[in-house]
Amino acid sequence: MREIKAEEITKVIKEMCIEANCVLNDDIKNAIKNGYNSEKNEIAKSVLGDIIKNADIAKETMAPICQDTGMAVIFIEIGQDVHITGMGLKDAVNEGVRQGYESGYLRKSVVKDPIRRGNTGDNTPAIIHTSIVDGENIKITIAPKGFGSENMSAIKMCKPSEGEKGVMDFVVETVKKGGGNPCPPLVVGVGIGGTFEKAALLAKTALLRDINESNPDEYYANMETELLDRINKLDIGPQGFGGVTTALGVNIETFPTHIAGMPVAVNISCHVTRHLSRTI
Repeated sequence: MREIKAEEITKVIKEMCIEANCVLNDDIKNAIKNGYNSEKNEIAKSVLGDIIKNADIAKETMAPICQDTGMAVIFIEIGQDVHITGMGLKDAVNEGVRQGYESGYLRKSVVKDPIRRGNTGDNTPAIIHTSIVDGENIKITIAPKGFGSENMSAIKMCKPSEGEKGVMDFVVETVKKGGGNPCPPLVVGVGIGGTFEKAALLAKTALLRDINESNPDEYYANMETELLDRINKLDIGPQGFGGVTTALGVNIETFPTHIAGMPVAVNISCHVTRHLSRTI
């Protein structure tokens, strides 16, 4: 049994909050550069150029890539041979978020109550997803999620009879409805199967996958390619100014489901699709 101090988790999450908000992932940045090189719409090309310049400045100065530093969404894989000492895991995580957002001068966007509002002042509580895995390590993935794109996400309890076409049409229609609001170019996470809440979680975790990595199932890999092509023909383009770079990638994750259902969730993410992982 390996012991890991809770304060070590706090320290790592503090650092990750800052880095994830200031340094754009290479897969996203390279895809934006590819879009810049292939974009024919001059306004769209100019916007992509500005996005690249902004990402470079953010990394150089360790300033946030976007003013919306989001809610801290954190996935924690805990080895079954790990014992956490000190404070509880939830408290350790939230303390890390609190310290990271304060010392990194990141915007605090979390309100105490969904209807009555009132800012918590430190961007806590975080959204925490935990799972037990083999081994004696803890893997932490942080994915700060801004709400310009989160607000454009959707879920549909499709009927099994709607099949592949129904799923794909829903994904494309969700992106189309969002238009320029979620700050394209986008990464589109799609979750298919499970139950209502499982589909949403699948869509969220789909955003963590490198956009250069296709679904290992060839059927869904082909669906990802076709969806990306259809979305980029919508002429929404970077920031909604038109062009062929509406999305940088489409990632699909699936799970077995009930004979009577086919849940489909679409989690939209802007060009600042932030995710960072570390193992303790």
